[in-house]
Parts: sequence; C-alpha cells; structure tokens
Amino acid sequence: MAGMVYLVGAGPGDYRLVSIKAVDCLKQADVVVYDRLADDRILKWAPAGAEYIYVGKASSHHTMKQGDINQLLVDKAKEGKTVVRLKGGDPFVFGRGGEEGLLLEENGIPFEVVPGITSAISVPAYAGIPVTHRAVATSFAVITGHEDPTKGKSNMRWDKLATGVDTLVFLMGVANLPHITQELIQHGRPADTPAAVIRWGTKPEQEVLITTVGQAAEDVKRTGLKPPAIFIVGEVVKLREKLQWFDKLSQRPMFGRKVLVTRARSQASKLTALLEELGAQVIEKPAISIAAPADDYRAVDEAIGHIEDYQWLIFTSTNGVERFFARLDKAGRDVRALGYAKIAAIGQTTANKLFSYGVRADVVPQEFRAEGVIDALKGKLPPHARILLPRAAEAREILPEKLREQGAIVDVVPVYQTVAADVPAEEAEALRQALAAGEIDFVTFTSSSTVRNLIKILGGAEPLQHVRTACIGPVTAATARGYGIEPSIVAKTYTIDGLVAAMRASL
Repeated sequence: MAGMVYLVGAGPGDYRLVSIKAVDCLKQADVVVYDRLADDRILKWAPAGAEYIYVGKASSHHTMKQGDINQLLVDKAKEGKTVVRLKGGDPFVFGRGGEEGLLLEENGIPFEVVPGITSAISVPAYAGIPVTHRAVATSFAVITGHEDPTKGKSNMRWDKLATGVDTLVFLMGVANLPHITQELIQHGRPADTPAAVIRWGTKPEQEVLITTVGQAAEDVKRTGLKPPAIFIVGEVVKLREKLQWFDKLSQRPMFGRKVLVTRARSQASKLTALLEELGAQVIEKPAISIAAPADDYRAVDEAIGHIEDYQWLIFTSTNGVERFFARLDKAGRDVRALGYAKIAAIGQTTANKLFSYGVRADVVPQEFRAEGVIDALKGKLPPHARILLPRAAEAREILPEKLREQGAIVDVVPVYQTVAADVPAEEAEALRQALAAGEIDFVTFTSSSTVRNLIKILGGAEPLQHVRTACIGPVTAATARGYGIEPSIVAKTYTIDGLVAAMRASL
C-alpha cells in the first residue's frame, strides 16, 4: 500500500515562520526530504527515528538532480512511508513542487500541498519594504532570477515587466543581476529606480544592500554579496528608511553574536528562545541525545513495584522526572502510589517539572547541585531512610555516597542515559572550521556530558581553545577544565536562565 507525501513549505529562513500544519506533518513523518533553505531546527519536529535525506541546492551546485528527487519521493511512498518534502519558501513559488506533484499523481501516490510563507513578500517585509503601498505601488510581480537553461528560448516579457508592474521581486537572481538590470533599463525602467538586494532575509544574519537598478550589479560585485538573496525593484524600497523594524533589533544586547547550543535537540528550545530574544544567532548542534538506560528500565520498574517502601524520592533533573513518571504510568500507577514519601528536587526547574505532574517538592536546595541537596537534607532524614534516586546512568556518585554516610539506604535507578549525538563527518568538519575561523562567539555547555561529547565530535578540545565557553555551573566547568578548556563564563545560578543572564552580563 502506497504511503503519503506532503509537499511542505518551510518558509523563508526564520524557523518560527513555519505553519502549524507543517509541524503536524513533520510529527508523523517517516522520511524527511529537505533542501538548503530550510532551517535545520525545523527538523526537530520530526520523530527521532525518521530518515533524513538532504537534497539541497545552491547556486550552480545541486546535491541531487530534480528528476532524481521526484523519483525519490515516489520510491519512498511506495514503501508505504509517510514522506515530508520540506522546501524553502513555498512549494509552488519556484519550488518545483508542481513537478514533484505531477510525478506523484502519475504513480498514483496520494499527496497534499502545505503552503509556506514565500520569501517574495516576507524577506522584503523583514527589510522594511512592503511590496505594495497605497499611492506608491498597487501591483507586484514575482519573477525567477534564472530561467530553465534547457528551454532554449526565454519566456520573459521584459517589455511588459519593466514598466507594467510597480514592484518587481526577483528570486534567486544575484548571479544573473547584470542581465536582469540590463533588460529592465533597455525596456524602459529608469536606471535610477530604487532597488534592494536582501541576503538571508528573516534571519539574524540578514544583509540589505540599497541601490538602484543601474548600480545594482556593480554594487553587488563590489560588496561581495552572495546568494541566497532576492532583488527587489520599485519606489517601495524608499519606505525602508522609516520601516526597517528588523534592523532596530540590533539594539538588543546579543544581536549578531553567534552562539553554539549543544543541548539535546529535545531540550534546546528554551535556551535557544532566550538567546534569540536577546538578538543572538543560535546554531543548534546537539552534542548529546537522551536514550533509555543500557539495561532498559528493569531497575526502576522493580523499584516502582514496591514504591511504598521509600520515605524519600530525590530528582536531580527534569529528564529524571519525565522518565520516572512515564514508567509509573507504564506500570498502571499514578502519583497516589507515592503515598507519604517526601520529595526533593535539585533545583527550581526540576521542582517545576514535578509540579506539572501534581507533585510539590518538599525540599529545593539553595544551591542547585548534588552538594546542595546533601546540605538541604541534613537533619530531615529518619534513621535508615529508604531513598529512591531516579537519575541519569552516568551521574556523579557524590549524592548517594554522602547519603549513605548519613545512614540512608539509597537505591540508584537509571531512568535515562545521555549518549553522543550522531553527527555526520561533514557536519563535524564544518563545525571545526567555523570554530577555527572565529565564526562562533560562544559555546554553551549545560552539562558535563555536553562537554565530553562535543569534544568527541570535534576530535579533541583544540577547536575550543580560542572561543568563549559558557558553563551552567561549577561541575560542568570542572569537566571543561579537565580537558584543558578554561570557561569564560560560569553561571552563579545553575539554570538555563542563570546561564543566559551570565552571558548577557559578560558583554
């Protein structure tokens, strides 16, 4: 039985401009076929086990020919899989989604089209240029910057386009700019008509070059502006002087700073959001992923079987909370099974996660690490207290050891483990080069495992020697120092908010 194909528009660049329906499609994908202009963070909405196939296209360089992409969609669907074809912008605005849809139809493959926000209107909008404006422009046209070279004859009606439409938006036209501007001028568009070239529109690295039709090609060559970019022509360009709202965001404290976030993809969103609110350009390259413990869940399931024997439960992370309650539910039980047991949380974030399950922590230490929990529990434990500690498989032993010294009986049950993320060799090399070139301003570490596994991905600590590193607390900082990396920033409050605050204060 054939599967289903969704031709999905990923929007112009800012991953937050993707539609709710696009996210819904990604969540059910077995296969994601994606191109260069789709922000990689959009992929986080697809299931962890999905197959990802990159078929990106850059100017004059195609990873896979369009005909092969079309056939790939058919082949994957014939395997009974749900396929999301993720395309930059909108699938039907020079996205060749029509070609893909026609071949799917020919092969009897069901498909749906999920429109995306096209760069033709969104990129000018982010540059403060409306494509229409009362008394200035009542029409606009979207034009390809390069026609199919196999056609032999151009279909461009330059005599109509040059003067018949108020605003002209050329997509993918930077490399062909001399020809475009020459044709416009020859067919009646004045050389002094305002124009703009906008690169990486809607993203923090957006560049806007204000020029004229006559000067555009020379200005692009002089400034070295490269694709991906759009070319917009018309009097509306003048409105940028007063409408450049996105540029004003440069007043934010971290605007233009590139920050590498190494948290697991499922956990990176809060850190990313906080940094982006401050204007940072975030690069998410997860160094770790969260997995089931090596021996599966036998230990925690056994403990849940006699949960009433424990006087205390201690949670040291939100992951531990989520995994523990998932196993409690799997056993057909809920929070009532905890009875009169007391609950300790290592910090406020973990306490908040517990509260989302209807559990209020009895103890939350002032210092958000194992030593703080130990101090907070002094004098509170009954003799020979039975304590359950659901945590990561690779956590430090200081907490159970110190509790046992106080006479407690501690059962440590792994409910998850952090493992090195699977990073393709070419991505690891690109990251090494970016670090070596000074293209990254900060590297964030939110746990010791992010330190260890990023170094493993990079093939050593050398690439991190000359970049500012920000650690969530002293334990993570100590791990970094163990690899010869002296942290530039160590948060005083060991939370994501505390880490971001410390980074902001360092500027």
